[in-house]
Amino acid sequence: MSEESRLREEICRYGRSIFERGLTFGSSGNISVMLEDGWLMTPTNASLGSLDPARLSKLDLEGRHVGGDKPTKETFLHQGMYRRRSNARAVVHLHSTHSVAVSVLDDIDPEDVIPPLTAYYVMRVGKLPLVPYYRPGDPALGPAVEALADRHRAVLLANHGPVVAGTSLDAAVYATEELEETAKLHLMLQGRRTRPLTPEQVADLRAHFPD
Repeated sequence: MSEESRLREEICRYGRSIFERGLTFGSSGNISVMLEDGWLMTPTNASLGSLDPARLSKLDLEGRHVGGDKPTKETFLHQGMYRRRSNARAVVHLHSTHSVAVSVLDDIDPEDVIPPLTAYYVMRVGKLPLVPYYRPGDPALGPAVEALADRHRAVLLANHGPVVAGTSLDAAVYATEELEETAKLHLMLQGRRTRPLTPEQVADLRAHFPD
């Protein structure tokens, strides 16, 4: 099996797992993975639960559609991450319920949406900024994500959902899952006194587990 064929199968396997666990629904969400000559992307209006490896969209290194079904209208979210993060090899964008719920809270810090509640959140997600609201498919979302991507492996789109880059598809999916679970914790703890990690503890984790 070629590397591209393996990655096609992997995208579909992760898509099905994400869908079956309720982390996305309908035809929402999209996944991409870098190749040597471009990248693979889940198609527009496709359910992540029933992807066909042969029909995944293929784009060249400039983002032009060169094979498979038409790519998602949110391709530019992925392009923004790839252009600014040289180590990014995969990007996951979901409309996961708890992450979206956090994105609509009125009193969050737009520069750091979720406090550092756990070590694994700091290690896999880091500091999470909020991208202001744009309608889905608005090309202005691309530059908005790109402006933050060199400093953040994950961003949260206001009233929309997370965009997460990883050094592999495994890493991107794991970070997205960690973000969703920490968003759930954050919501569960609303109105309660919490004890997030201290700045010193966060700095220690970042020193031992750099991006």
